[in-house]
Amino acid sequence: QVQLVESGGGLVQAGGSLRLSCAASGGTFSSYAMGWFRQAPGKEREFVAHISWVTYYADSVKGRFTISRDNAKNTVYLQMNSLKPEDTAAYYCAASGKKMTIATIGQMGEYDYWGQGTQVTVSS
Repeated sequence: QVQLVESGGGLVQAGGSLRLSCAASGGTFSSYAMGWFRQAPGKEREFVAHISWVTYYADSVKGRFTISRDNAKNTVYLQMNSLKPEDTAAYYCAASGKKMTIATIGQMGEYDYWGQGTQVTVSS
């Protein structure tokens, strides 16, 4: 069983930056594919970024967000730059033990474990 704990959310002005962290415990972190998703009020949870044998991003964040991981620290990061009000959401990290393809990387059902989320609010 893998436990995931996100941190680093907060309130930031448009154009600013935040770095989210997700600390994992209870499993072999390096063997898991990791993803970030987000959910805005009244909207469905959506894919943001993925890291495994490949890094992959949603079009809406490409060029602004960077996902990375430190296997020695059992932590995955999401560096968010040039933030926009539409980036406001609860951000969740997720871990997967499955082999995924580019076609399935963004599907929530491919991920086995989820964190509790951290809120990011971008003011205009």
